[in-house]
Amino acid sequence: MGETVAAAVTQEPPPAASGRPGAPLIVTEDAALLDDLLRLCAAAGATPEVHHGVPRPRGSWEAAPLVLVGDDAARRVRGAARRRGVVLVGRDQDDSGVWRRAVEIGADHVLMLPDGEQWLVDRIADVAEGVGRPALTVGVIGGRGGAGASTLACALAVTAAREGLRTLLVDADPLGGGLDVLLGGETADGLRWPAFAASRGRVGGGALEESLPRLHSLRVLSWDRGDCVAVPPQAVRAVLAAARRRGGTVVVDLPRRIDDGVAEVLAQLDLGLLVVPAELRAVAAAGRVASAMGMVLGDLRAAVRGPYPPGLDDREVARLLGLPLAGEVPVESGLRRPHGGKAPPAATGRGPLARFCREFWERALIESGAA
Repeated sequence: MGETVAAAVTQEPPPAASGRPGAPLIVTEDAALLDDLLRLCAAAGATPEVHHGVPRPRGSWEAAPLVLVGDDAARRVRGAARRRGVVLVGRDQDDSGVWRRAVEIGADHVLMLPDGEQWLVDRIADVAEGVGRPALTVGVIGGRGGAGASTLACALAVTAAREGLRTLLVDADPLGGGLDVLLGGETADGLRWPAFAASRGRVGGGALEESLPRLHSLRVLSWDRGDCVAVPPQAVRAVLAAARRRGGTVVVDLPRRIDDGVAEVLAQLDLGLLVVPAELRAVAAAGRVASAMGMVLGDLRAAVRGPYPPGLDDREVARLLGLPLAGEVPVESGLRRPHGGKAPPAATGRGPLARFCREFWERALIESGAA
């Protein structure tokens, strides 16, 4: 949020039930405050339900995914059932009694206008968009050049989509040649990264998904063939946050250098896979990459690729790097673009690479609680 404009009393507002959009509930008799809240709802694309007190019958109070209670109405909602997703909204920054009133009504947050407007617009937009569980987001990075990270990223995304998961593949390396090329879709209609370079604030998840090329049942955010365009960190943050709000899975192909934009991606990853060929020089290079990533990413695992020289195997590589072992990445030769006569990585669902990806998602989804 930048500045702290809303303080948590208990916990985050809940997502809309079953991932479906819902209307926020506004409770206030303060005409000026109501005008402001209606304006913020309109900015977020939501049409609220408005009451002066607890609705009768109380179904709306209990079912609304987000309840905005004006400070003037705090006394009138004291007897309402305790629930998540209640925000007490006021204007007087110096009123210490607002915290007591928030506790009395079981509010999750206290928010003061106008400072908290952007925070509130984001929360209302979550409701309007029907946000549920965020996408399981996995980053893939090579321990050295040519390690096969892009191939594995594509294979993971193709596998997730084939298993019926909403999937977005993100190319975070502007110098990598484009993942859409690897998938045979460099001419496919849809937006690429340069179109989002001016993004600020919130990006709509649904609009993002619909704007991107659709290849092999997944969406792909890659780079175009034009001059390299710098995408500011705040735009990277907004786009990836929008992708995560849609749920399912997001796979990010990461460059080996870590700049401000890549740091924004790392901050939103659930886990990272460091692809390491089983070579001593590759292990040494991967150690430096792991050290840099570890400053931002809490869950980094080694994905080791053979063949192995004498005395070295996948477990030993992971031990040398001080990382948990994600497994051995099989090597499949002859991978080409679809119109070149071969399917993209793991597209057939058969073979050792596809099996590795299936097993990876099975474990990762269970660990995340999404399975």
